Amino acid sequence: MAATAAANQSTRGSFATIISLLPYLWPKHEPALRVRLVLATIAMVLAKVATVYVPILYAHAVDQLTHKTADAVILIPAAIIVAYAGVRIAAAAFGELRDAIFAAVQMRASRVVARQTFEHLHGLSMRFHLDRQTGGLSNIILRGTLGIQNVLRLATFNVLPTMIELLLTVGMLWYLFNVWYALITFVAVSFYMAFTFTFTAWRTKFRRQMNETDNEAQTKAIDSLLNFETVKYFGNEEHESRRFDESLARYETASVKSQVSLNALNIGQAIIISAALAVMMLMAAYGVAHKTMTVGQFVLVNTYLMQLYVPLNFLGFVYLQVNQGLIDMEQMFSLLRVNHEITDKPGAMVLAPQGPPAEVRFENVHFSYNPDREILKGISFVAAPGQKIALVGPTGSGKSTISRLMFRFYDTTQGAVLVDD
Repeated sequence: MAATAAANQSTRGSFATIISLLPYLWPKHEPALRVRLVLATIAMVLAKVATVYVPILYAHAVDQLTHKTADAVILIPAAIIVAYAGVRIAAAAFGELRDAIFAAVQMRASRVVARQTFEHLHGLSMRFHLDRQTGGLSNIILRGTLGIQNVLRLATFNVLPTMIELLLTVGMLWYLFNVWYALITFVAVSFYMAFTFTFTAWRTKFRRQMNETDNEAQTKAIDSLLNFETVKYFGNEEHESRRFDESLARYETASVKSQVSLNALNIGQAIIISAALAVMMLMAAYGVAHKTMTVGQFVLVNTYLMQLYVPLNFLGFVYLQVNQGLIDMEQMFSLLRVNHEITDKPGAMVLAPQGPPAEVRFENVHFSYNPDREILKGISFVAAPGQKIALVGPTGSGKSTISRLMFRFYDTTQGAVLVDD
């Protein structure tokens, strides 16, 4: 039950992440990018139509070569082979055209999200940044940006084309032969996909562990190097190295589990593919033996299956990468959902950055970083324009806190900080 609940929660999180990405894929105020997306989709469909037609030409060439007339041996197969080559070129060209057109959409989406995340982080309070580690935040943005690129590239133009090719192939097998060829192919592919998706969803927890331990290791490394002088003062090099290695060890364990589970997934996929291929080839061989199918049609069945299973075999990797990308994106989008602690009230005036010296007034200011310990207890003073005021007191008395409140890194618990009011 716990595993099912976790899987459902993961699915909901992935779905929410995809919904969050859609506005960047179909931007409101950039019609040129929308046109590119439509053109890329058209190119994708044309590429798959050409791909499905290639085996038919190949089968016709084989049938013609089995005949003994001069025309069949020389003229007709030559024309079919030329057409075969032309259709293959068309399929490849449309596929490359699709990728070239979509590249601008993909890169713009990742750029816009990365910029918005960066701007959002600058708008968050100091409390957020003191509670989080800078190394971990930079890692989340980097992986999230790459995750967007992977999801857009793989899900939109690998998963969808494979589904289109599957439907076209099933339809052609039904039309050219009978419903059993189409049904076996559809059932085998459906079982293959169900196995792949279920197994990969189970493997996702290892990727999450890898992300967490990678963030932890990067944060420790960056913080340790930024505080190089302090580490040297206390001779803590060995201690820092041990802490870093502990995180690396946890990352190593999660990474090994991820790789071993991937190997098990590949074995299961190979069994499903091979079993379906064997059944289909036996049916086709029976048809050739009883003169209900030609040798070319036998080759056609084999070619269709092999051609279809190539992207399906890649689909396992694609699904894994898409899941990894969604996890990485989920972390970055979670940063965008963090609310601003410091916000201006409606109608708040904007301070001129180059105006004359301003008066700063603290009126009965109370402040605490946490409810257990109040730092400032009713502080009041006035700093006139051009006046110099010294803040004197022991460590922890609130000297730095006063400057932070003056720049509004935090809001007061009680009282007011006024500038030229």
